[in-house]
Amino acid sequence: MKRIITTLLFAGILISCNSSDKTKPVIEESSEIKKPTDSVTNKVNKQLKKIDSDEALIATALMAAPEVSRSGAKIIGYNMAGEFVTLREGNNEFIILADDPNKDGFSAAAYHKDLEPFMARGRALKAEGKNHQEIFDIREEEVKSGKLKMTIGSTLHIYYGPDTDYDPETSKVENAKLRYVVYMPYATAESTGLPEVPIAQNHPWIMNPGTHRAHIMISPVAENSK
Repeated sequence: MKRIITTLLFAGILISCNSSDKTKPVIEESSEIKKPTDSVTNKVNKQLKKIDSDEALIATALMAAPEVSRSGAKIIGYNMAGEFVTLREGNNEFIILADDPNKDGFSAAAYHKDLEPFMARGRALKAEGKNHQEIFDIREEEVKSGKLKMTIGSTLHIYYGPDTDYDPETSKVENAKLRYVVYMPYATAESTGLPEVPIAQNHPWIMNPGTHRAHIMISPVAENSK
């Protein structure tokens, strides 16, 4: 009788141990399942705001410049009243053109100060009613004649996207990306070794080759790419 009881007790202990081991993967799996849910919740809870003040224009414009250069960058552009003004003075090599609040989507651009004559001339011609091709042709002639100066290697950083909501904690604009440009007047595929069309995501290529506006373009990698 004692043997039977002992055998039954031993079998019960084995069954209990096996049942305990089988519960571990279930606990680990449920904790893994919670992670995407938490991520989605955090995204939903992110407090986004509209760009509805000059301060917001400045904060979001700064995202176009390299982080180390933001504190000293000059910021220009349209304020909330629709006036083209200097939104903030600066003391380093960058000028930032803030987003135009009267246009759909978001676009801010940070460029080297040596590009300001070129950029300002484009803005002036646009204000006169000139179209894109007319602006291109006029600046081409002015660069060739020496009236308008272009510096080799000047950079342009474009922060752009379809949305105008931003996170006030980080100043990042929802779904915005960065695109990079390096101006190389009159450079060609032959002189640089770069293709005239992108051959892969984030691969540099040369746009407007052989003209005053020739530049190396580096576009962002799509967010869903591996």
